[in-house]
Amino acid sequence: MINVLLVEDHELYRMGLAMLLSKADDINLSAEAADGLDGIKKARECSPDVILMDIGLPNIDGIEATQRIKEFNPDVKILIFTSRDSENDVFEAFKAGADGYIMKGATPEQTISAIKSVYEGVGWIDPSIAKMVFSNLQKPSAGNITEPDTSKKANNTYGLTERELDVLSLMVEGLTNPEIADKLVITRATAKAHVHSILQKLCVTTRTQASYTAMKEGLV
Repeated sequence: MINVLLVEDHELYRMGLAMLLSKADDINLSAEAADGLDGIKKARECSPDVILMDIGLPNIDGIEATQRIKEFNPDVKILIFTSRDSENDVFEAFKAGADGYIMKGATPEQTISAIKSVYEGVGWIDPSIAKMVFSNLQKPSAGNITEPDTSKKANNTYGLTERELDVLSLMVEGLTNPEIADKLVITRATAKAHVHSILQKLCVTTRTQASYTAMKEGLV
């Protein structure tokens, strides 16, 4: 059972999420909070497995709350769940230690999948967010469609192979190991091995952190 702490200031929205979580298999809504400070307090009290965290919270925002919670409980998984999709919010959230970022426009099924993914250490980036950040990072070198390959090689100081860069690009798009295997026409075991190697070379532990590093360093 995944114990979830819900931190959301909008009462009606919080009620809807609480109802969604209460009906989901393998998920237990252990506590709710309506602002950042109370979210930190509840995180200490109930030791949740996953925290569903809004950004625009009273007192302190979700990004600062995420950073503070990670300081005393680095193992808890925090899924940012918000309507704010600016590049700055995305990067600041991941720098604070967030394990995933999903938009409030996501379907109930996507929301539950995101919670279960971050709980399992897989991480989650909303596809629309990944594409937006990827697009913005590529703007300075926009031009011929063949140019990104040269850029990737120039920024690849991590020793990633060409195939690993391909896999990394698909990770940024939010694809799972089976989807990566199908896309690249390789076995699932090979896809898993590539992902494991990428995490080691980037010195990260989750796919979300790998995707963040890839976008920040211009590897994709």
